Amino acid sequence: MKKRVMMCAAACLLALGQLFATAAEAPAAPAHADGTGKVEITPKRRGDGVWLPATIPADVQVTSTKKPPAKDWKEMLGRVKELSKDTGISGFMRKTAPAHLTEGYYDWNGNFHSGHEVKVLGGILPYGVGQAVMILVCLVLIYLAVVKGFEPLLLLPIGFGGLLANMPLAGVTNPPMMDMATGLTEPGGFLYYFFSFGIDTGLFPIMIFMGVGAMTDFGPLIANPKTALLGAAAQFGIFFALFGALLLGFDVKGASSIGIIGGADGPTAIWLTSKLAPDLLGAIAVAAYSYMALVPIIQPPIMKALVPAHLRTVKMKQLRQVSKMEKVCFPLLVLLLCGLLLPSAVPLVGALMLGNLCREVGPSVARLADTMSGPLCNIVTIMLGLSVGSKLACEKFLTIDTLKILLLGLCAFSVGTGAGCLMARFMNLFLKEKINPLIGSAGVSAVPMAARVSNKVGLECDPTNFLLMHAMGPNVSGVIGSAVVAGVLYTLCK
Repeated sequence: MKKRVMMCAAACLLALGQLFATAAEAPAAPAHADGTGKVEITPKRRGDGVWLPATIPADVQVTSTKKPPAKDWKEMLGRVKELSKDTGISGFMRKTAPAHLTEGYYDWNGNFHSGHEVKVLGGILPYGVGQAVMILVCLVLIYLAVVKGFEPLLLLPIGFGGLLANMPLAGVTNPPMMDMATGLTEPGGFLYYFFSFGIDTGLFPIMIFMGVGAMTDFGPLIANPKTALLGAAAQFGIFFALFGALLLGFDVKGASSIGIIGGADGPTAIWLTSKLAPDLLGAIAVAAYSYMALVPIIQPPIMKALVPAHLRTVKMKQLRQVSKMEKVCFPLLVLLLCGLLLPSAVPLVGALMLGNLCREVGPSVARLADTMSGPLCNIVTIMLGLSVGSKLACEKFLTIDTLKILLLGLCAFSVGTGAGCLMARFMNLFLKEKINPLIGSAGVSAVPMAARVSNKVGLECDPTNFLLMHAMGPNVSGVIGSAVVAGVLYTLCK
């Protein structure tokens, strides 16, 4: 037994020695001195593991920020003393951002991506301290999700993704980078690939909309279609925040992305922001989901201020029974109208209506609806949350613009709530059958929490006045409305 162990150890040492020797033989590859365009990596490796020499032009200077590979085991052991520089403790003490952010890097296709100046809170905090602060912020998000129950399905993965993104030297958000001295490419972090696959392409929000559609009953809206006006009025908060953002110095694309927070629809906000202002994605996503979670706290004071006590007790008659044929035709009709009038909103609206159609058709496609609303939605929610959390890096979140976004998002959400209530009161001037203005607040598309809040406030004034099903009408119309507004803004800004 002892002899076998010795033989295995000797074989491992020989293999490691051959690996280090092969790496040490790799010659340098050229890099353009001007740092633009594409780079041709001329050295090639033969089948026997030997690297062929590279032809380096006279005007090219080869540089590398990486240490050369160790030539023997003694040199490798000598580097053990430098391991302390690669720990998280050392990372928190760093004053500057990683080189690939400030100086730029080459991707695996040889394209150069220029760097930019990185300042945390305008240069007040060193980079490592900024990472430590963001870790505390992410822990607060996880606390709100786990202990307080504020949107736990999304705030938990977002907060944890932010933790991963701010771990010093972990590199989970790094893009794939080529070392120009060796011609080798270092793979990117897994959160980089999550983000590239699902957010850059807009795929994750669309898949979430499929799940939302499979879980949504449009029956209350079909039974009382005039409540769609309440959902439309609640979108006023989007435009209020948009103009406010323009006044605070954001460009049109950034202002449009900030304004969509007022729709209280996280996937829609992520979809639009990823296309128009990806640098603002972290702050906008956190604001959108945080305010959705705070619906029971934000909305009641606004509702009570705008709706007098005698109007909160208005009772609405029971909704009529909606036939299956109506429910099946509704998503098809909405999609056709959207395609005719606003093609840019078809991806979101189409995904929503596909999920709803599968829900309403019946047992023949029940498995599809169950998959969309269950496993598929859960998997995408995890990946979406982690991807958004990857944008909570300190250099992107700890800025003055983030504070502006949080303030504008709160204003947008509040204005949307108030606009829905006021629209209901205005409609009552012309309706014989009065609408309880409290259901107007459900026009923001925080489904179904906003509808539950309307019902709760109504029960406080009259324990026999149940408004939940009535509030679901403007609630689901708000989902469609926010998707339509996102399509309009995208068309105007692209």
